[in-house]
Amino acid sequence: MTSAPPPADSSAAANLVIAMDGPSGAGKSSVSRAVATQLRLRYLDTGAMYRAVTWWMLEHGIDIHDPAAVAAVADRPRLAVGTDPAGPTIHVDGHDVATPIRSRAVSAAVSPVAAVPTVRTILVAMQQEIIGTGGIVVEGRDIGTVVAPHAPVKVFLTANPTIRAQRRTEELRHDPDATVALTEAELARRDAIDSSREASPLARAADATELDTTLLRLDEVVQAVLALVKDRVGVG
Repeated sequence: MTSAPPPADSSAAANLVIAMDGPSGAGKSSVSRAVATQLRLRYLDTGAMYRAVTWWMLEHGIDIHDPAAVAAVADRPRLAVGTDPAGPTIHVDGHDVATPIRSRAVSAAVSPVAAVPTVRTILVAMQQEIIGTGGIVVEGRDIGTVVAPHAPVKVFLTANPTIRAQRRTEELRHDPDATVALTEAELARRDAIDSSREASPLARAADATELDTTLLRLDEVVQAVLALVKDRVGVG
C-alpha cells in the first residue's frame, strides 16, 4: 500500500529514480524527502522497512542473532509503506510503527536482521515493486548497487563519524541514555556489520556521486543533489 504526492509534470521526472545511499546520520532522510518534495516525486525509506521487520522480530521474541530463526519467519510481517515525502508512513500487520522502529532497541538489532539473505530478498522485491516505473527518491544502503542499479541518479552521502553521532543523538533526544559517545560506538558497530555482510553490503556504487555533508547545511546538500539531477537528466 502506498500513497504519493501528485506526479511530476514531465515524463522524465515521472520515470526518474534517484538512489540515495549512505550510513546512518549522513543526512539521507532529510535530503531525500526535501528533494522528493521539490521535484514532486514519491519517497521510499528502505531502512524503515528493515526496522519494521526488526521490530516485529523483537515483538515476537525471535532470536535476532540466529539467522535461521529470522529467515524462518521473514515472510510473516505484513508491511504497508506510504511514499508521500510530506508524511511517509510505515505499518506492520496494521499497526503504525513509525515511532517504535526508531528506538535504540531496534537500532541495535536491525543490522543482524538486515544481514539475513532471506530478509533482504523479500524486502528488495517489495522495494522494487514500490519503485515500479519510477518517479521516486529511494534511500538506503544498497539502492544504487542492488535495489535500483540502473537509477540514472545515484548519490552516496557521508559525514564525519562524530557529526553523524551528534545528528543521531539529536533524533534520540527523548532517550535519557542516548549520548554522543554511545551513539558513535553503536553507529561504528552497525557500519562494520552493514559493510561486511554477504548479502547487499553497504557500498558506494561505482557510478554514484559522493557528497560529504559534514560541513554543509541541509539546504546546501539538497541544492547539490538537485543540481546533479538537472545535470544528469535535465529535471529540476
